Amino acid sequence: MPNSPGYFLSFEGIDGAGKSTHIDAFVKLIQQRFPNREVVMTREPGGTLLGEQLRSLLLDAPMHLETEALLMFAARREHIAQVIEPALKSGHFVISDRFTDASFAYQGGGRGLSLDKLNDIEKWVQGRPDGTLIQPDLTILFDLPGSIAEARRSQVRAPDKFEKMDLDFFERVRQEYLRRAGDDPKRFYIVDATKTREAIWDELQSLALKI
Repeated sequence: MPNSPGYFLSFEGIDGAGKSTHIDAFVKLIQQRFPNREVVMTREPGGTLLGEQLRSLLLDAPMHLETEALLMFAARREHIAQVIEPALKSGHFVISDRFTDASFAYQGGGRGLSLDKLNDIEKWVQGRPDGTLIQPDLTILFDLPGSIAEARRSQVRAPDKFEKMDLDFFERVRQEYLRRAGDDPKRFYIVDATKTREAIWDELQSLALKI
């Protein structure tokens, strides 16, 4: 179901894939393309006062896997209620740095939480009265082998608890992202993140013209 009258777009990918390199510029590009519509940039976990408080716990504090997943979706429920749904109903663009695909990739693929459990909580947190789910209209997935992403991560800031995980973890995360994309090909646009920054930006500019 389209998020009419608004438009919901998410950026996804394993840590080090390069999505954060392009998301700010892409937001500006959409603002230029649609000067009469507001563009709301947000992130997960986060996006609200409560979500940002939970983010600091989720990214650094050790906790049980199911606790981690439930807190991720608790932050998401607040994010949907306070930011995403109001913006979409007002006809705005919403561009989020991660959404539910990240929970399936990291807690499901990476950590091994049951996908059935994640499916159930996804339906609960994102379900509409008509039975459809609140999902992005478009998800841009930056796909990159875990070994290359690992090398890139080693060059940046102090890592959070996820960024400290080993290569096998990130390969599982990557494969779950690709599984999700395969199950919903109309929603996903996959970027080959091994390309140069300039080539990726050219590709994103072309994609923006199709929105």
